[in-house]
Amino acid sequence: MSPLIGRRTRLLVQGMGGAGTFHTDRSIAYGTNVVAAVRPGKGGQSVRFEGDTDHSGVPGRPDTYAVDVPSFDTVAEAVAATGANASVVFVPPPFAADAIMEAADAGIELIVAITEGIPIRDMVTVKRFLEGKPSRLIGPNCPGLTRPRECKIGIMPGYIHSPGRVGVVSRSGTLTYEAVKQLTDNGLGQTLAVGIGGDPVNGTSFIDMLRVYQDDPDTEAVMMIGEIGGTAEEEAAAWIEAHMTKPVAAFIAGTTAPPGKRMGHAGAIISGGTGTAAEKIAALEAAGVVVARTPSDMGNAMLEAIARRA
Repeated sequence: MSPLIGRRTRLLVQGMGGAGTFHTDRSIAYGTNVVAAVRPGKGGQSVRFEGDTDHSGVPGRPDTYAVDVPSFDTVAEAVAATGANASVVFVPPPFAADAIMEAADAGIELIVAITEGIPIRDMVTVKRFLEGKPSRLIGPNCPGLTRPRECKIGIMPGYIHSPGRVGVVSRSGTLTYEAVKQLTDNGLGQTLAVGIGGDPVNGTSFIDMLRVYQDDPDTEAVMMIGEIGGTAEEEAAAWIEAHMTKPVAAFIAGTTAPPGKRMGHAGAIISGGTGTAAEKIAALEAAGVVVARTPSDMGNAMLEAIARRA
């Protein structure tokens, strides 16, 4: 089984507003086992989801789905009743940090925070709260993660994924989709695709995911997508050089970004002469990573990285 998620994943949803409801439906259509929703004040009710699956016509897979997702007032109640082991957070920014900590306090193994705009101060509190706890946080401000044809948590489009041998980790949402589609089109496919988010304070780093992929026997290569700002890519390059035995390809977004201007994500800013695309590319190439020069070259860069290790 792929690391982090798979057929054993039992997902609960925190925040069943418009976005949460829509993407819960898309997750169920993909085949994700959604077992609960946390809707304070609406415990004992349920939400009905039905329609055509994303795998209609695939042998052994159902063509339609009809699921009643039970609602609970708290995460602890949902976990006790359903055995949920993963949570996806669509809670609005002012309350998202409390939602993450509630999930961790209830023993949820994997927490995926989609919410954008959580205050940095709140995320510092979350990071401290998670220290020493077994919960892994993906995000915030991320697209989630997908195990092809098994489980999709978050907002990624399911149809671009295909089972394969490349692990994907990215700070960028849309560039994650582009990389996944190219890996599907060139026949490599994915074991798992993870968007870790681009905020300055997040739960899972490049190194965390590189370690997961290094230890996963099904993952034969890694596609890493970074962007300007911070030093996460340089730190990842050092880890790759010291520990990674599998081929790695990368792309760094923001090569033309002016210093001092935030580009998209809160963490994507060049400050004090550090965090430039050139510095990141140089560090990765020095570690033996094949770096794509444009987004359209990511799939080819992965093929080249694999060929070099052949």
